[in-house]
Amino acid sequence: MKITAIYPGTFDPITNGHADIVKRATQLFAHVIVAVAANPKKSPTFTLEQRIELAQIVLKDFNQVTVQGFESLLVDFAKQNQAQVIVRGLRAVSDFEYEFQLANMNRTLNSEIETLFLTPITQYTYISSSLIKEIAALGGWVGDFVHPAVGAALMRKTR
Repeated sequence: MKITAIYPGTFDPITNGHADIVKRATQLFAHVIVAVAANPKKSPTFTLEQRIELAQIVLKDFNQVTVQGFESLLVDFAKQNQAQVIVRGLRAVSDFEYEFQLANMNRTLNSEIETLFLTPITQYTYISSSLIKEIAALGGWVGDFVHPAVGAALMRKTR
């Protein structure tokens, strides 16, 4: 059975931790859709189009991965794309409560879609897009945490 999974997020910006979760998901599923949420409530640094473009650059070597933007309910997006699984990343125990609530809400909205939690490699467990943006804004080097194209885009945004 060929299973399609969706890995949703704001990806503002996509980090090496996100890419690691995608890598792990590609080992489990035939097709992985990286679903970039519009999410204007978060006041993203990058536009939806920029976040999609950066994700496509970072993930270009994964043949079974596609990147799409979305502005709807996640379960509706999953159904439209015939996805059976939602992949969510967990960095620390502190992520679990929020992710558990999301998973249960999504299950209530559509019981046919399962949520699977994956953890990144240990060296990426402390990385978050918010921290990366803060480091870049203060002139710090983010090369260990993001793809070079993302680092360059952050430099242009913060200088």
